[in-house]
Amino acid sequence: MATNTDTAKATADRIADAGSQAFKETVDKSLAAFSEANVQSKRNLEAVVASVTAATKGAESLGAQALAYAKKSSEDNLSAAKTLGSAKSLQEAVELQTAFAKNAIEGYLAEVNRWSDTVSATVRESMRPINERVSATVDQFQAAR
Repeated sequence: MATNTDTAKATADRIADAGSQAFKETVDKSLAAFSEANVQSKRNLEAVVASVTAATKGAESLGAQALAYAKKSSEDNLSAAKTLGSAKSLQEAVELQTAFAKNAIEGYLAEVNRWSDTVSATVRESMRPINERVSATVDQFQAAR
């Protein structure tokens, strides 16, 4: 009878050991998953910070460009007004005004193109960190399949 008791005890010990081992492995896997989630969250946050930083720099650049254009435009308007005021005839005034208007429109269109380039570059730069994180996440999910 002692052997049946010993066998039952050994079986119970094996079951308890297997249960403990399974629990330990599950806890270890869960901790590893939480750790990986923390790492991914940190990387995602860093990507958002990099994105916002790039957007801020772009906005500052665009603001500086707009301010410089406004200053130049004001100076050009003042200069044109002085030149127009010194016209000797109506014909000369019309020619000066026409030349000024043409130059003003060309300058404005060139500036708008420059602003457009700045906005495009800013969007591209601010989305790059986010795109990299999305790509890394997609790669990670595909590798896990």
